[in-house]
Amino acid sequence: MNVPFRAIRHPGNAKSPAPPGARAFPHPEPPRQRARILPVFFPFQGCPGRCVYCAQPAATGTAPASLAEHLRALEARLELAARQGAAPLELGFYGGTFTALPEPWPGRFLALAARYRASGLVTRVRCSTRPDAVSPALLDRLAAQELDMIELGVQTFHAPALAAARRGYGPEAAHAACQAVRRAGLALGVQLLPGLPGHAPGHLDADVRAALEHGPEAVRLYPCVVLRGTALADALARGEYAPWTLEATVPALADALLACWGAGVPVIRIGLAPEQDLAAHILAGPWHPALGQLARSLALLRHVRARARAMDPPPTRLLAPDRWRSDVLGHRGALGPHYAALGLAPAFEARADFLLA
Repeated sequence: MNVPFRAIRHPGNAKSPAPPGARAFPHPEPPRQRARILPVFFPFQGCPGRCVYCAQPAATGTAPASLAEHLRALEARLELAARQGAAPLELGFYGGTFTALPEPWPGRFLALAARYRASGLVTRVRCSTRPDAVSPALLDRLAAQELDMIELGVQTFHAPALAAARRGYGPEAAHAACQAVRRAGLALGVQLLPGLPGHAPGHLDADVRAALEHGPEAVRLYPCVVLRGTALADALARGEYAPWTLEATVPALADALLACWGAGVPVIRIGLAPEQDLAAHILAGPWHPALGQLARSLALLRHVRARARAMDPPPTRLLAPDRWRSDVLGHRGALGPHYAALGLAPAFEARADFLLA
């Protein structure tokens, strides 16, 4: 029997005792260290061409500048952080193609990072790059210069979508790059961009499976949106491209999350970061300021539903940790009716795990 939806918070901090037949389980997302990352963006630097979806200044909130200017700005930021006694941080070199920067610039940025690593301010260094901009010799050199992680902008392993996006490489190069990063002893991150021309929700399932085969440390999911000034914007205007709808994107992302979580791999970003004025540059596509919460909440609901349906008799109570309240209820409480349809009225208290009873 369905019960009216009502989110309950138990008084006090004590955890309610588990009744007979109850099932406790953790949040399905694997635990991860939430390091503070200082991002450094190089719009278009090192890129061999421009992909159909790319408008890096709008996506990153960073105007193009010379590499010398970027280096000076980073040194000033690190020096200020050191003077202020800032907590240790990671450096992340994003935008552009870090491993394809002209020599000797990759080494200069890594040498600066190493200087502050020696002082304890920098604990780890990562970069993003293209699958066709890595080689075993280069990766070995970067590892020796204390680069720790490479996030590969694979975007998709689906050959037609890669060709339509003008990426300049095929699935074989993407797989080879993932393998090369792991062989070099570097941590691997995989960035996927679902919704490119010729890319359907079912292709995202295959992309996630392919990415997980390489044992990444983390995955990022950036559903494709149409930004002003891109070739994709021109295709949209000509009626040659139809972006994914938000209604199709959120369930696809939820499935991707569950697959990654099930493999013990965290998804560390969903959707473009809401940089200043970003929304003004978006013409179409599955953009939502709370896209990550929408996907995470739906993934959690599906996880709870699967566990509830496996119980006999069916549970009538869901006790959830207070810290997961927003993920359970969904954006603006939208998932309440779905829990009610399961016969569950979520209650929240100071506990570590979820409990179905």
